[in-house]
Amino acid sequence: MSLPRPLKESPVVITGASSGIGEELAKQFAARGYSLILVARRVDKLALLAANLRQEYQVEVNLRPCDLADRQERTKFRKELEKINVSILCNNAGFATFGRLQELDADREREETEVNAVAVQDLTLAVLPKMIQRKTGAILIVGSTSGHQPTPANATYAASKAFANSFAESLHSELSGTGVTCTLLAPGPTITGFNEVAGISKIDGVGGNFVWVTAERVAKEAIQGMACNRRIVIPGFIAQAQTLGGRYTPRIILLPILKQVFSRLKA
Repeated sequence: MSLPRPLKESPVVITGASSGIGEELAKQFAARGYSLILVARRVDKLALLAANLRQEYQVEVNLRPCDLADRQERTKFRKELEKINVSILCNNAGFATFGRLQELDADREREETEVNAVAVQDLTLAVLPKMIQRKTGAILIVGSTSGHQPTPANATYAASKAFANSFAESLHSELSGTGVTCTLLAPGPTITGFNEVAGISKIDGVGGNFVWVTAERVAKEAIQGMACNRRIVIPGFIAQAQTLGGRYTPRIILLPILKQVFSRLKA
């Protein structure tokens, strides 16, 4: 199994491409010769990246403004995807919130579920029929090590990523023999702007290179995993340890520990 070959008329679609893992995925797919559709709420943040990719790699890069939390905007974008031959879909967009659920902004929590879970399913459903019809295509779903365990003070994020993780692994099995692949990327601590958006930037870099991996490395391992039709890619030893512990540690032990740790992130 390998990735679909680069064709101008069959783009790679990357959501949340304005920074972090999404930006690195865009750079690395462009370097491989793929045309791109980059998706974000505000495309002005993507304009410089797009210009650089066009100049350096001579590939077509189109920008699509879409707030994936907005169902009307997402429906419009979904209908566009249904009409084109998407080669690779990278469901990368996502964000986290931290704190006691009753103290958080309810609308923001709903948006988080829409982006991290509902939009992932929605866009996958948009591109999958044509991929199966063509017998070629690849889907990357960016979940998280947080999706492998319930997390007090991070409830919506952990739950929404649990959906993404399970959805991706289930789809990977379903697609066996179709020519289409689905890979789950479940990163742990990664150097991006993710923690700043979540309001916990004070933890960035704590533990050094032993704990944190670069977005460039995460994107590279994700693409390599897709090319090999891997079910799941977990970059870095710490992320792998988190996954193992999250899956198999008894909840009566795990929950109090996670509650203590995550409750302090916003302190």
